[in-house]
Amino acid sequence: MSKNSEGSRRGFLQDTAKVAAGASLLAGLNPVRAAHVSADETIRIGLIGCGGRGRGAADQAMNTAGPTKLVAVADAFEDNLNSAVNTLSRQHGEKVDVPEDRRFVGFDAFQKVLEQDVDLVILATPPGFRPLHFEAAVNAGKHVFMEKPVAVDPAGVRKVVDAAAAAKKKNLAVAVGLQRRHEPIYIETIKRLQDGAIGRIVATRAYWNGEGVWVRPRKEGQSEMEYQMRNWYYFNWLCGDHITEQHIHNLDVINWLMDGYPTMAQGQGGRQVRTGKEYGEIYDHHFVEFTYDKDGDRSVLLSQCRHIGNCWNSVSEYAHGANGWCNIGDGQIFDAKGKLTWEYPKAEGGKRKNLHDGWQQEHHDLFAAIRKGDIPAEGEYGAYSSMTSILGRMATYSGREVSWQDALTSPLVISPVETFRSFDDKPPVLPNADLSYTIATPGVTKVL
Repeated sequence: MSKNSEGSRRGFLQDTAKVAAGASLLAGLNPVRAAHVSADETIRIGLIGCGGRGRGAADQAMNTAGPTKLVAVADAFEDNLNSAVNTLSRQHGEKVDVPEDRRFVGFDAFQKVLEQDVDLVILATPPGFRPLHFEAAVNAGKHVFMEKPVAVDPAGVRKVVDAAAAAKKKNLAVAVGLQRRHEPIYIETIKRLQDGAIGRIVATRAYWNGEGVWVRPRKEGQSEMEYQMRNWYYFNWLCGDHITEQHIHNLDVINWLMDGYPTMAQGQGGRQVRTGKEYGEIYDHHFVEFTYDKDGDRSVLLSQCRHIGNCWNSVSEYAHGANGWCNIGDGQIFDAKGKLTWEYPKAEGGKRKNLHDGWQQEHHDLFAAIRKGDIPAEGEYGAYSSMTSILGRMATYSGREVSWQDALTSPLVISPVETFRSFDDKPPVLPNADLSYTIATPGVTKVL
């Protein structure tokens, strides 16, 4: 695009937004919808965080209906950034327009993307940075897609809640990568449960039990900050432990079903198998009992997440009611005697239609909504489902019963990312002399 045509696009969108804002008062139109009625409806995307999930989200964004273009990228690591640009260019050709002067590397790279002419930013760095980046994106007036979790500590959750409220006032779209909320099988099943298909829900179960994820070994010459950021999954200030980074999906499903958040949690966990130094400071298993209490109507969620090989694995959610039970992700409802009473429709060949296509569907929904002016606001529930997982971690690390209110209002900050400027800075967690890390000890570790 030439400088003249690009200037015309910016000017047109600015002018039509101003006109639409006034016209909407008379015609009841949404200003955002009116701002996208030009011949060129291209949504310009900035990518902040170029790892695997960032590349995947950018790919899915550019697979949506209507013109899109990736125009700016940022990452702490130049190799991640260049790999992402090369991969996305092969996948999407001219939709990727990221010259060298719009490729930004470093801890402040996110700010440089926000200074560009982008309409929407994808936030996909390690989660510890999410509150800082989200707040900045909203302040810059950008629509946002951000990966889950959106925070790793209570202070971060509160920051995201405040920024989400500011986004609403600015009419900015906010989507969170909790894709089950966009999967037809989940939408229909949860609607039926909320309509009383199994009666009053008395208990739920949620699982993310698997064998774990990648490990990136320490390399000679790396600073401690670079090592931890390369191996971010195993440090709480970056990841929040796998109960937050992965199990949030299942916890969010139960919050959605219960139309609320737990009031209390107690549980247990530890490092029984995955004990090596390369696994940083996180546990390899958590079991948490969450209590929900809505207007005196109590129920319990039994939650498991585990990263241990050669064990029973499951990534799933279940609801148990007075009149039956449900396998939520499989879209199956049974009566109290175990008879199948409803099942999500199957396509030809016996496979259920649209079983799990949420990763792409959440982007279809987001971009369609922006073009129509029906602005999604997923920031608050993304924050509180992140808080649910943090509450669970606080319970397992401390071995104590922890209330939602005490956890949410806690001054705990484990991810002071605003203070970091380079890989020479010291991270908030440092290794012992043998390069191992101190592990939380139930009954000893303080979390409030």
